[in-house]
Amino acid sequence: MMPPVDANLDSEKACAIPGDKGLFPTARTDNWWIPPLAVFLGLGTAVVYMTWAAFQGTNYFYDGNGASYLSPLYSPELFGETEHALFGDRPPMWPDWMPYSPAFLILWIPAGFRVTCYYYRGSYYKAFWADPPACAVGEPRNSYWGENSMPLILQNLHRYMLYFAIIFIFVLGYDAWLSMWFDGKPFAGDFGIGVGTFVLTLNVFLLGGYTFGCHSLRHLIGGYADRIVKKPKVQQKAFDCVSCLNKQHMKWAWFSLFWVCFTDVYVRLCASGVIDDLRIF
Repeated sequence: MMPPVDANLDSEKACAIPGDKGLFPTARTDNWWIPPLAVFLGLGTAVVYMTWAAFQGTNYFYDGNGASYLSPLYSPELFGETEHALFGDRPPMWPDWMPYSPAFLILWIPAGFRVTCYYYRGSYYKAFWADPPACAVGEPRNSYWGENSMPLILQNLHRYMLYFAIIFIFVLGYDAWLSMWFDGKPFAGDFGIGVGTFVLTLNVFLLGGYTFGCHSLRHLIGGYADRIVKKPKVQQKAFDCVSCLNKQHMKWAWFSLFWVCFTDVYVRLCASGVIDDLRIF
């Protein structure tokens, strides 16, 4: 039996729940703040690095020892100074006073795909906006912001960013294919594998796992159906494959993000002469 409440105690204090005061009111006694802090540090570091790398505009292409590696942060290279550039050195309408980097023209697509990703939204809402910071933890505000007005209504563009992201997978896959040919173009040079080939190929694999496990793609393939078993077998198998990848969407998201940054670091170090790419065979 619960002991009687002292009538002399303030009624508000008598009904208080432990931990319901402070910036993040909660009754939780565990280290609930560790996951959002880890997300904050991880995403923050990736954003800072990729922003820095995009503004460099140099050392994003390695062409040495017969190998050819292009950083994924700069691919496809629409306007640039390497042999991969499709349309020349610099966009003709680009202002002279404005710094230019080939990454400026394309990096908004993979960035937009990740920013609007359902998993990342749930993660950075907690880590950066404390909305809420964790389960059963109070927010530092009383209003509900939602995603039904600007700018968060733009999160609905995720399904359209998916289409561009899929195209990027094939572009990066072609870059990985080019990295397997030394001293020449495909079928004209020597087939070989370097450390950079492994780095670029694994990058495509991880990005593919993340992209093709997207919630929007799962819905596009079969999630809209009331009963997927009544759809064609090919559609059922595709839905099962996307669902399988989707189960580990968080892991694909983090591993692919880390490896994109690492791939740029590797290409940058090789291009600047800090390290030498090792040809395996």
